[in-house]
Amino acid sequence: MDAMHLSDRLATVAAYVPDGARLADIGSDHAYLPANLILNKRIKFAVAGEVAQGPLENAEQEINKHHLNDQLIPRLADGLAAIQPEDRIDTVVIAGMGGRLIQQILEAGSSATYKRLILQPNIDVDAVRTWLQANQYQITDERVLLDDGHYYEVVVAEPGTVEYDAMQLAFGPVNMVKNDSIWRQKWEREQGRMEKIMQQLEAANQTQEEAYRNYQEQVAQIKEVLAHAGA
Repeated sequence: MDAMHLSDRLATVAAYVPDGARLADIGSDHAYLPANLILNKRIKFAVAGEVAQGPLENAEQEINKHHLNDQLIPRLADGLAAIQPEDRIDTVVIAGMGGRLIQQILEAGSSATYKRLILQPNIDVDAVRTWLQANQYQITDERVLLDDGHYYEVVVAEPGTVEYDAMQLAFGPVNMVKNDSIWRQKWEREQGRMEKIMQQLEAANQTQEEAYRNYQEQVAQIKEVLAHAGA
């Protein structure tokens, strides 16, 4: 992968960046995403934020390679502190890290509001949705994709007040309406994984344990959501 050839995961994230956006890519991973968007004339300006010197140097190498120094600014900073007022950033991408870390990054920079957040948590997606709801962001789109054997979720949000129930926070309010085949596949596999664990607990005569009851509740929840998805 490089700035000219994004992974399916990053290409999906890139597709949600509005044309002409002023972008901040936090935890930029070689700055592949913003470099790609600039090279394809989708955007004209971006900041690539990194919290450690090594990743920052990787981003600088990619920027220099494509002569993007005037349009793509690498910054060493913690999270959204990479954004300066004169950047006039309207779109923020945080991709490829845990949901709770994304939640912490958003919370630390919550004094500013952006036109669009494009978030791709690897785990704990519910933590991201919970933060968005609590901070007056509405989820406008979601997508689950399968890339190199892993399921990834992309969550897109814009300013707006909304209340989600526990099911929507866990499974995604837009996902539940769209009822996409990859999203269903992800949860069907998760259901199967839990049912196998339950069978092992049954064989060990541990059906009265709290762990068994928790799996039982989660499987019932998945079945209910899948049964009513798209309605």
